[in-house]
Amino acid sequence: MAKKELPKLTLEKRKVTGRKVKILRREGILPANIYGKDIKSLAVQLDLKSFLPTYKEAGETGLVELKIAGETKIRPVLIHNVQVNPIDSQPVHADFYQVDLKKKVTARVPIELVSEAPAVTQKVGILIQPLNEIEVEALPTELPDKFEVDISSLKEVDDAVTVADLKVPEDVKILTSEKEILVKIEPPAKEEVLAPPPTEEVPTEEIPAEEPVPAPEGVPPTEEGKPAKEKPTSPAGRPTEEKVEKKEKGK
Repeated sequence: MAKKELPKLTLEKRKVTGRKVKILRREGILPANIYGKDIKSLAVQLDLKSFLPTYKEAGETGLVELKIAGETKIRPVLIHNVQVNPIDSQPVHADFYQVDLKKKVTARVPIELVSEAPAVTQKVGILIQPLNEIEVEALPTELPDKFEVDISSLKEVDDAVTVADLKVPEDVKILTSEKEILVKIEPPAKEEVLAPPPTEEVPTEEIPAEEPVPAPEGVPPTEEGKPAKEKPTSPAGRPTEEKVEKKEKGK
C-alpha cells in the first residue's frame, strides 16, 4: 500500500508581535507559533487562504509537513489551538505542535455519528451526545482522523453507546474513561403547559352609606335615623279669638 502523502504548508518567520499582528490579519496573513518538546518556540506567519483547506483536511489529529522559508528540514506538526473570530468564524491565530515521529503523543479525536437511530425516527425519544471527542495516545502517524459511531442500534429510551463500544486500532490507546457515554436516547421532552397569568382584581369603588341626618332637639329620630316631621301646633291649649269674645261678653 502506497504511503499517504501528507498535506504541506509553507511559512515564514514572523517579526511582528503583540497588538501589531492586527496589521497582518488585515492583509490576509495568519499569525502562528511552532512549539514542541525540546523545541524552541518560533513565531511564524502564513497565508490564511492556504491554511484553511489544510486545516479542513488534517484537523487536529492529522500530520502536516511544514516548510519554513530559509530552512531545509521539514517539520512534522499537528495543528493545535486554532483561535477564531467570533463574528465571522475565521482563524486569527494557530499553533503548530512539532512532533517526533517515533514518540507517542496525546490528541483529541472527534466523534462522528453515522446512520440513524430508530428511536428518533419513530419518535420514541431524543438523541443526546454528551461527548463529541475523546482523548487518545498513539504515534503521530497512527492517530485516527475520527471515530465513527453507528447509532442504528438505538431503538429504546436509555439505549446508549459508550467509549467501551468503540472499535479502536491496536496501536491507539484510549485515555477517556470507557464508562463515558458518547450518545444516548432520552425520553421526549414534555411540553410545559403554561398557567394563565393571574388576573388583577379591579377594586370597586365603595359608595359611602348615607349618613343619618341629626334630629332637631326635642324631636325623636325615626327608625331610619331621619328626624320626624314636625307636626303643626294644635290650637288646643291656647284660646282662639272666638272664645275670647264669648268670655268678654259673659263678664
